[in-house]
Amino acid sequence: MPRILPLFLLLLGVTMLMPETGLCSPFEDEVAALIQVKLGSSPPEGGLAVGACQISSALVLSELYQRRGYRPIWLDPAWVEQLLSAIEETYAEGLDPRAYHVEEIRSLQEEILSGLFPDAATTAALDILLTDAFILLAHDLSCGREDPVTHHPQWNLKQQVRGSDPILFLEDALNSPSLTQAARSWRIDHPYYDRLKNALARYRAFRATGGWESVPPGPALKTGMKDPRVASLRRRLAVTDPVGEDPADPEVFDETLEGAVMLFQRRHGLKQDGVAGAGTLEAMNVPLEDRIDQIRVNLERARWVLRGVEETFVLVDIAGFRVFYSKDGRIVFSCRAQVGRPYRDTPVFRSEITHVEINPAWVVPPTIFEQDVLPAVRKNPRYLSKNGLTILDSRGRPVDPSSVDWSRYPGQRFPYTLRQKPGPKNALGRIKIMFPNAYFVYLHDTPYKELFSREDRTFSSGCIRLERPFELAELLLDNPSRWGMDGLMRAKGELRTRTVYLPRPIPILLLYWTVEVDEAGTVYFKKDPYLRDAGVLDGLGRDAGILPVEPPRS
Repeated sequence: MPRILPLFLLLLGVTMLMPETGLCSPFEDEVAALIQVKLGSSPPEGGLAVGACQISSALVLSELYQRRGYRPIWLDPAWVEQLLSAIEETYAEGLDPRAYHVEEIRSLQEEILSGLFPDAATTAALDILLTDAFILLAHDLSCGREDPVTHHPQWNLKQQVRGSDPILFLEDALNSPSLTQAARSWRIDHPYYDRLKNALARYRAFRATGGWESVPPGPALKTGMKDPRVASLRRRLAVTDPVGEDPADPEVFDETLEGAVMLFQRRHGLKQDGVAGAGTLEAMNVPLEDRIDQIRVNLERARWVLRGVEETFVLVDIAGFRVFYSKDGRIVFSCRAQVGRPYRDTPVFRSEITHVEINPAWVVPPTIFEQDVLPAVRKNPRYLSKNGLTILDSRGRPVDPSSVDWSRYPGQRFPYTLRQKPGPKNALGRIKIMFPNAYFVYLHDTPYKELFSREDRTFSSGCIRLERPFELAELLLDNPSRWGMDGLMRAKGELRTRTVYLPRPIPILLLYWTVEVDEAGTVYFKKDPYLRDAGVLDGLGRDAGILPVEPPRS
């Protein structure tokens, strides 16, 4: 079946390019007639195909050619070569040029050039393939190849092609003096995206020079040890991390090698103890091809979200267990975070932070009630009092827990509210940062401070626990005289719930990245706590290596 482009079709609508003026040659008329017959009034059962190629944009194609009187678009060989050049350049973006019919297009070009006279049927087929490739290219560079909703059902980030009318977007490209330059303008223009592309090129260069060898299994390697595996460890690290000059004895684990191990551990979210233990060796032995594909997966994610991003926003890096605040294009705050457990994953979506609550009460959400609280109450009737939970009826009046028939739930709707009063033991800690959403998710403090020291911080039921929530609240409120740190601490000490609104809503993005590249070009690989990379990679396909695309013989 052809790949469907629901978002791009929606953006394009049913109006396409207006017919061009000018006279047509008899040959062009013949090609136009064949294109019209091929497209027909509706796509055939099983989708539209040209040879072995499935056409992914059949609806757009039909409307485009209909508006043009079915006249061919790609009769100029120079124009075709510019499109093929743009397709080749997708390799640097982490895409696969073969996805744009490049091999089939070259084959049809050869077939046309091998005859004494141009063949109208082959020319029509070639034109359709080129147009489909053109539309696919515009979509994939502008919005991403995969539909993010497939991977994140909660997805609500709007994708736009250059923020303009998509009809004009395509029309301008087809009428531009350089299709190559037009296609380059479709790419994401963002520092993070550029750094990811540079990292992809660097890791492909590692592959071109032989890649890295695996370190043999065995006991942990540490400073002062002499072991043949140390030499293997040194060679592995030398590919990606500086290990200094060759020592007199490469089998001795010296302090320089320890520093290289610590740098590697920092880049992979591991405990930085300088010991090449099981976890560190496992990360070192991840195949280079997997790391290349991991970068490509995150380039795809970047295409989903990085067009038209505001300069002021809060970013929740779910896989990296961190929260950032970017103000006027500069990171002014960063802290560690705890996110949802894999079976209660923190959702990916966008909203706007509107207010903070100091000394919040906690109202138990339905999912947590059914999966956590209810089984605990059945096991221990004192669970509610032990955790400071009060039962309230619909009018806010307390209900005696012994009067509730807990065996009736969750089979029936629970008619009460469970509320935990503000205070040090409250599950939300002493402050929460609110943004409207349907998932009962927000940023908040936590009494479980000790968990921030863990490497993997998937502990919550979906909300994001912050290591330094009051510092972020102070920045968001942006009112030092009233709500500086002193004012926030005074309100905290009052032990009553206070709601404070931001001067203006601030966008918040909850995103899932498993690769990050800092401004110095250092690449950080994260774990994939929700096992989401594989699904995106399935859509992209494994990295195919450099794909030479030879022009047809003249």
